[in-house]
Amino acid sequence: MIVVSDTSALTNLAAVNHLKLLNQLYGQVFIPEAVYRELTAIVPPASGAVEVDANKWLQVKIVANRRAVERLHNEARLNPGESEAIVLALELGADLLLIDERRGRTEANRLGVRITGLLGILIEAKQKGLINAVKPLMDRLIATSEFRVSSALYDQILTMVGEV
Repeated sequence: MIVVSDTSALTNLAAVNHLKLLNQLYGQVFIPEAVYRELTAIVPPASGAVEVDANKWLQVKIVANRRAVERLHNEARLNPGESEAIVLALELGADLLLIDERRGRTEANRLGVRITGLLGILIEAKQKGLINAVKPLMDRLIATSEFRVSSALYDQILTMVGEV
């Protein structure tokens, strides 16, 4: 399975010490250079920056189609990481793109890229027995990582995973 990730899944899972879920679920995960820069260029580095360098299952890839990246950046107003992640997913023929931001998800869907976000990752991890419960992780993400989820979606996720 070929999986490409934007920044949000990496930083949020690293913030709650569950980045390893990506490796457990998908094996290797590719990230474009812009995502790597988003993780490492700030001081202090973002959650997940150290893990990207330390884990061989996370691989940085160069995006070839710079014109497509610029088009997504300028026309769809996506940030460089989102733009490169979508284009890399297209270039690699990825089976899945990990992305949370609404505009990025909309563009990926428009281009025919299959997507999931952080909550989808948590649901899949529970279904495969990699975590015992989704609720405590969602609560930690909301409390510590500025992760936003509506109360309706929060309740819907808990219903889906049988934690109501």
